[in-house]
Amino acid sequence: MEKPSLEINLPDTHEEGKLYVVDSLNNLNKLNVCPDGSQHALDEEENTGGTGENMGGSNIRNQCLFFVTFILTLIVSLALVSFVIFLIIQTRNKMDQISSRLISEKKNIEELKKMNNMILKQLNQSGIKE
Repeated sequence: MEKPSLEINLPDTHEEGKLYVVDSLNNLNKLNVCPDGSQHALDEEENTGGTGENMGGSNIRNQCLFFVTFILTLIVSLALVSFVIFLIIQTRNKMDQISSRLISEKKNIEELKKMNNMILKQLNQSGIKE
């Protein structure tokens, strides 16, 4: 069996160290120079690599999300308005039915009053004669 080698061939890390130091100094400079509000914008730019790729994609995604939300809101609003119109029409039909029933009942009541008056007259006339 072979013993694992303890030596690791690493590329020259001197350049990476310089980049790390420069990056740290830049971050420190940003913290000292930039106010809190603009630091957030700088962090986003740093995360996207300064190219704006993620920001553009995010912007398009936000626009699509807004558009879909807007369309869904319009559909729900249209459905609610249609339902309210349906309820208004149904209520009007029921009111018309009730109104026609009341008119017919009123006619029946007036006919019953006339018949009652005629019966009372007959009873009064027959009661007077006896």
